[in-house]
Amino acid sequence: MEIEIVFKIAAVGIIVAVLNQVLSRAGREDQAMMTTLAGLIVVLFWVVQYINELFTMIQSMFNL
Repeated sequence: MEIEIVFKIAAVGIIVAVLNQVLSRAGREDQAMMTTLAGLIVVLFWVVQYINELFTMIQSMFNL
């Protein structure tokens, strides 16, 4: 597994957390929630690709 994906996820998490705090303090809770949701969706797209690779590798390993 590449370590770069861990750093990317951490960077997105930090950026989303900061934006969430700024928007919440400005009274824009709806936009803060949308920002958090968008960050989650981006990270899930990255992780789904790695999970697909994992299942493919396991399938080829056990000849299923």
